[in-house]
Amino acid sequence: MVALARSTVMPSPSDETSEFAVDVLKGLSATRKRVSPKYFYDAVGSQLFDQITEQPEYYPTRCEMRILQDNAADIVKLIPEGAALVEFGSGSNKKARILLKSAPHLAAYVPVDICGEMVEQEAAELRPDFPGLNIHPVTADFTQEFELPEEARNAPARIGLFPGSTIGNFEPHEAAAFLRNAAKILGPNSKLIIGADLVKPAEVLNAAYNDAAGVTARFNLNVLVRMNRELGATFDLDTFEHHAFFNRERNRIEMHLASLKRQKVKVAGECFEFRAGETIHTESSYKYSVESLGALARGVGWAPSGVWMDEDKYFSIQAFTLTEAGSPKP
Repeated sequence: MVALARSTVMPSPSDETSEFAVDVLKGLSATRKRVSPKYFYDAVGSQLFDQITEQPEYYPTRCEMRILQDNAADIVKLIPEGAALVEFGSGSNKKARILLKSAPHLAAYVPVDICGEMVEQEAAELRPDFPGLNIHPVTADFTQEFELPEEARNAPARIGLFPGSTIGNFEPHEAAAFLRNAAKILGPNSKLIIGADLVKPAEVLNAAYNDAAGVTARFNLNVLVRMNRELGATFDLDTFEHHAFFNRERNRIEMHLASLKRQKVKVAGECFEFRAGETIHTESSYKYSVESLGALARGVGWAPSGVWMDEDKYFSIQAFTLTEAGSPKP
């Protein structure tokens, strides 16, 4: 385990900090302690995740990039003239860039991410390469309703992009809620392009989340660094350890931070006790089949309209069209 620096300096109050505090205190008070994976992605966490995608064991990003590169011309046939592309949880622009190059008929691109600093930076990097495209970054929690920029609202169609298998980080009922929320944001006749990790041998999955270089461990531990910095927490990173494993019964990878000893930690003025071996559940990553994701989407009004996979069938990009039944009611 690599120990990370920590700070106990509290920032000035903000709505984002308050939400972080509320969610963390609720999660650490639960019988099984947990923290939402959306809090991984501060500036440092986003950079660490980019490093994870470059590790030899981590196949999802390479597979998804290859699928996009090989099938972009086919995928963008789903995008009507003058449409707006809305990317949920945009992070790095590498994947969107592939589609943008193949879709000069797009009128606008709206990257949406909870990390405002990163989404603005990524948008600034894109503009010189796509001078004819209007790029409108939005800082928002994409699991909640947010307002699209006027140009996207007025576009003849809105196409959602949700790459990276982030859909797998949701519990199934949360994934359904996201799909309903996306329907509200994108509106009638919209389409949604989703990257989804597929079911595969457990040894491949376990290696992907336990890279030899320890980048995923640092990424996981960084959420404690963030709590120390933003919530005045007192986590000693040398007393917590990254654990990741495939849960066969629930068909998901689980990531945890395990306490190496009995200890007490203060967070936002409250004290929490940890037993030796007790964990904070920081992430689940569900693995889908094409059929299971299609069934989930159909249940909330999205009809499957396209599937693309790599040759090993490790990863998929799946497209869905919002049906009349799924369209938001006026």
